[in-house]
Amino acid sequence: MKAFSRLFSELDASTATRAKQDALVRYFAAVTTQGAERDAAWAVYFLAGGKPRQTVPTRLMRETARDIAGLPEWLFDESYQAVGDLAETIAHVLPPPSHTSDLGLATWIEDRLLGLKGEPPETIAIRLAGWWDELDTPERFLLIKLIGGGFRVGVSKLSVTRALATVSGIDPKVVAHRLMGYTDRRTRPAAATYRALIAATSTDGSIDGAMPDELRGQPYPFFLAHALNEPVGRFDELLGSPADWQVEWKYDGIRGQLVARLGEVFVWSRGEDLITERFPELTALVDAIPPGTVIDGEILVWRAAEGVPAPFADLQTRIGRKTLSKKLLAEVPVVLVAYDLLEEGGIDLRTHGQAERRARLEALVATIDRPTLRLSPVLMADSWQDFAVLRAEARDRRVEGFMLKRRDARYGVGRTKDVGVWWKWKIDPLSVDAVLIYAQRGHGRRASLYTDFTFAVWDRPQGTEPRALIPFAKAYSGLTDEEMVKVDAIVKKTTIEKFGPVRSVKPTQVFELGFEGIQRSPRHKSGIATRFPRMLRWRTDKPIEEADTLASLEALMGDAPKPAPAVPTVAASDGHDAVVDVLVER
Repeated sequence: MKAFSRLFSELDASTATRAKQDALVRYFAAVTTQGAERDAAWAVYFLAGGKPRQTVPTRLMRETARDIAGLPEWLFDESYQAVGDLAETIAHVLPPPSHTSDLGLATWIEDRLLGLKGEPPETIAIRLAGWWDELDTPERFLLIKLIGGGFRVGVSKLSVTRALATVSGIDPKVVAHRLMGYTDRRTRPAAATYRALIAATSTDGSIDGAMPDELRGQPYPFFLAHALNEPVGRFDELLGSPADWQVEWKYDGIRGQLVARLGEVFVWSRGEDLITERFPELTALVDAIPPGTVIDGEILVWRAAEGVPAPFADLQTRIGRKTLSKKLLAEVPVVLVAYDLLEEGGIDLRTHGQAERRARLEALVATIDRPTLRLSPVLMADSWQDFAVLRAEARDRRVEGFMLKRRDARYGVGRTKDVGVWWKWKIDPLSVDAVLIYAQRGHGRRASLYTDFTFAVWDRPQGTEPRALIPFAKAYSGLTDEEMVKVDAIVKKTTIEKFGPVRSVKPTQVFELGFEGIQRSPRHKSGIATRFPRMLRWRTDKPIEEADTLASLEALMGDAPKPAPAVPTVAASDGHDAVVDVLVER
């Protein structure tokens, strides 16, 4: 625990990527040399994005800390409000430890923390008191973050990948592949999995040759697109001819990889969650897809009668259910819209060009006559301006715009341009002007600032009194650091009431909120839910009386999108004249 605590402190104290990288290399080199591979396995899990489950209720931790520190509730709460972070507050108010512990990270997690689940409060309180008494302030802070499920660290998965590659002397792309699925909650980090991460590559050069059989169902690192926000008039200058690009619709579903290996089908999300059991329609493809196949695509709810993908909210009904009834499967059917082929016959195709991978994908899908596997259409137009006209139909088609993929691009790791490039040319977001009514402190470097906001619109138009503000969305991104500081000061100055960490504020500020989608939702007071809300502008020029209304949100929903007319499409593959069916017609 001491070594990981020191690393955590180093990473938290620095904003320099190079300094963080060096700290990671020192840590992994040390624990590997010392043979502490179980500790290293858990460290990789947390640093790469694995989330610890909360094992102790927050209230019990607060009460136990207050009792040990001998503080009245009001003083502890005031300290918490001043600090802005519960773990930091508890770590500082506790008395100094009477002794120290040399237990490693893995022992703390496996033999101590995981055993807390289900224990009576009295037992947990005794154990917490004993553990806190053998840790210094930084170690206590880390332990509380792990216990409370709030562990976050300011380091990217890419930095972890590079550090492991440096320590092992392996190509970072190999390490990135092996790390895929590492943070899935169904698997427990172990010395063997850590050794597999840094093991020498196989003699045949295969990227996963050193992996144990139980990990052979893992996906490849996802290739991510860059946002394209330039005016279409500059596209010829920036991108060249449209003929050099494979243009597809950008879908609003779950990005996923379907992996067919070892006589099974595995379905992975971009977040590296194994979601196979959520989509039995896709696992049923096991007898149709050849072994050694990996398809990249989008999981969508698709009702044939509508001719367009269903709203993302429909897909959420599948994600949130613990059991999938026959009725639900019939009412909310899913498909995989395939747009890339990453592995064929067990051969990694990622170094092949986009056009060749597309041609192979078309040939594969043509042999699989299943409605749950669809081919993403490739769109054609004579100019970028013509594509812009077609892009205007995106919202009616329930898509988010276009994906532009360079025809000679290889399949990269993450958001990179070193092997080619993908662009996402999205339609402009829906937007309304809303009023800030609640605020909550942020996390990490924003823990001392109010940065997480709740916004509301009026229930009726201006001039029809009395009017009330109805909350409908939460957002925390979109403002600059300077703007965040200014809004934080306004929140503190205009606070009306406090509800734990949340403050209600006097309505004085208007913000333009943008979001990708909007739909009805009985779970929300407004009856409306938005997708990916964020702050586009701080409307200091606009009084709150002129903010939008529920009717404005209703207008944005409009009528259900209607199937758009067919768009001719052809395959973007060298030497292939095959016509690709338009997705809306299939």
